[in-house]
Amino acid sequence: MAAGIRPPDTLTREVLELFGTVVARYHAEYELAAAEHSLTGAQARVLALLAREPTPMRQVARQLKCEPSNVTGIVDRLESRGLVERRADPADRRVKVAAATEEGRATAAQLRGGLDFADEPLAELTPVERTLLRDLLQRMLGEHTE
Repeated sequence: MAAGIRPPDTLTREVLELFGTVVARYHAEYELAAAEHSLTGAQARVLALLAREPTPMRQVARQLKCEPSNVTGIVDRLESRGLVERRADPADRRVKVAAATEEGRATAAQLRGGLDFADEPLAELTPVERTLLRDLLQRMLGEHTE
């Protein structure tokens, strides 16, 4: 342990372990939902991003914290299945963006609908508790707005 840094207290360790469990369960369910559509987890994540809005592949790579060449391969595979297409960016025709096709948007929506891991536990929370949880998570991520 570095000088001046205290080890986490018992409550902090417990919270971190719970976060780890939640993340692991979410990823496991996400992989299963993706597999039901014959997609890898990475392909499903890219498709979900592109279903929101057409995006340059370099930006997708930044958002997913991976190499642009990885995103190119993923987009190639999604494009071959008719889920994604490449097109010129209307703001700068020199830039290519990847965009979900209609079938891709429908698949992304089905994927979201297939992720029910959190639905049941979150349904047990009141709207006030869910709002508090959201606000605390945003604050932890530095996204808290007043």
